Formats: sequence, C-alpha cells, structure tokens
Amino acid sequence: MEGTNFHKRLKTLINDYVLLSYKTSEKFSKSEIYGMTSQVRRAVLSVMLNYIEGYGRTKKGLLIQFYETSFASLKESIYVFYLAVQLKYISATEYQKLFTVKEEIARMLWKTLDGLRDDKNTST
Repeated sequence: MEGTNFHKRLKTLINDYVLLSYKTSEKFSKSEIYGMTSQVRRAVLSVMLNYIEGYGRTKKGLLIQFYETSFASLKESIYVFYLAVQLKYISATEYQKLFTVKEEIARMLWKTLDGLRDDKNTST
C-alpha cells in the first residue's frame, strides 16, 4: 500500500472534488433537487466515506471492497455531471474541471487497488 503522504494527497483531492461537486450541483435545475442533485451529492459523499471507512480497515479484502465502492461512486458521479452538461445545467468548462480532478482521484485509487490486489495475491 502507498505511503501516508500519498493517502493524505488522495484524501485532499477527494475532499476538493466533494466541495466542487456540491458547488456545481447548486446550478442544476430546481426540479432536480430530489433527482440529479440528490444523487450526485450522495455519490460524491460515497467516494469519500467509503475511502475513509476502507482506510480504517485492517483486512485487505474489506479494504479492497470499500476502495472499489469509492471508485464506482466516483464513476457514477461524473456521469451525472456529464448529463448535466447535456441538459445545459452546467457548462462544458465546469464539467472539464470536475473531470480533471476525478481523473487524478481515479488514477490514485486504481494504483492503490492494484497494489492491494498484488499484495493479497502474493500473500495467499
């Protein structure tokens, strides 16, 4: 597993993504308050909450499960923003900013998952 600075950076990026997502989702149509707005906010919170919960686990299988859920929620959230561009709730520039942060988080999570899977496969 990666070092403490790596995970501190990843946690900071996820937090930045959550904050940016909340701010951006304020621009969605008011008719989406119980639809897209609620869904994307749940998804971005899931990215952070599953990451944190996974980081607190000692069993590799559970850690992997939480990190995979975090990764899946990240993918889910970016689709909502993609749809928001198509519906003209947000601009392509706003989407690109979210996408760029999402990509860095995704790379870091995937790298962590690969390392955990390698460790798990060599220790069994």
